[in-house]
Amino acid sequence: MIIDFHTHVFPEKIAEKTIEKLSFVSGGLIPQTNGTLSSLKDLMKKDGVDKSVVLAIATNEKQQTNVNDYIKSCENDDIIPFGSVYPHAENALEELERIKGMGIKGIKLHPEYQQFFVDDPKMKPLYKKISELGLIAIFHAGVDFGYPPPYHATPERLRTAAKWIDSPMVCAHWGSVGMGEEVLKYLCDTPVYFDTAFGYASMPKIMAQCILEKKGVDKILFGSDAPWHAPSWDVRMIKTLELAPEEEEKIFSGNARKLLNL
Repeated sequence: MIIDFHTHVFPEKIAEKTIEKLSFVSGGLIPQTNGTLSSLKDLMKKDGVDKSVVLAIATNEKQQTNVNDYIKSCENDDIIPFGSVYPHAENALEELERIKGMGIKGIKLHPEYQQFFVDDPKMKPLYKKISELGLIAIFHAGVDFGYPPPYHATPERLRTAAKWIDSPMVCAHWGSVGMGEEVLKYLCDTPVYFDTAFGYASMPKIMAQCILEKKGVDKILFGSDAPWHAPSWDVRMIKTLELAPEEEEKIFSGNARKLLNL
């Protein structure tokens, strides 16, 4: 079984335009879907993925309600929606409560798109509410190809944020895109989860093995970052890491099943 913990979809009326824009600002990344839910499901079938977590990102206050209503509408037996709030919105805490009331299990926060530092003390009320509601919080972590430094979610900053969040926290992209040494130094001894999204061809094999050796496999979640990666690419990478079958099973689905209470 494979559960992809990190994917994205967009409403059909804006999917094509959104994918084109994100690809351009990120240096020409070639999308593996057209951004729609149906295209993701086709890719899942092709690559042998059983379930996908689809992550919303609210990039301004006005988007919050529509973004979360849309992502909830994607839910079915093989699609698990995660909502989002815009951290600077006056009603962000109320929207978190609405997300919980909708039966959504988690939220995505993207410190680059949403322009906040993860260790800013101003984020504490948001993190407290996330913790009170028991929502899973998944953060974009590390470099983002479309943004210049300083980066808003470095491993050192994420280590501080983790002290303020009592519900499960996931640092995407092997803990932080392009910051493997810092992940080893600041995050491997914390209780946060990592996902493997966008690891293929961006995370050196030896660094992934070092992270797994220090972190262990119990807090590693398979992710692809579709549409930017095909799940089969990241499956292929993980298959090279010389793990035992039971360790691979935990990464591909076991850890996610426990975290999501499936």
